[in-house]
Amino acid sequence: MRDLAQAGRYLTQSLRLMVGVPDYGSYLAHHQTTHPDREPMSYEEFFKERQAARYSARVGKCC
Repeated sequence: MRDLAQAGRYLTQSLRLMVGVPDYGSYLAHHQTTHPDREPMSYEEFFKERQAARYSARVGKCC
């Protein structure tokens, strides 16, 4: 049952990434591991930053 729950979390995370929904939980885990001395972004800040990174990368490019 535990393996099924883990598979469900991976599937949910994959589907969210496919449609462009950033994973705040993964960000928090990474941030805690690599930058424990810094305050993490709020969900709203994180979402805005990810949206900007996603859409600004296409500026000036065709298709």
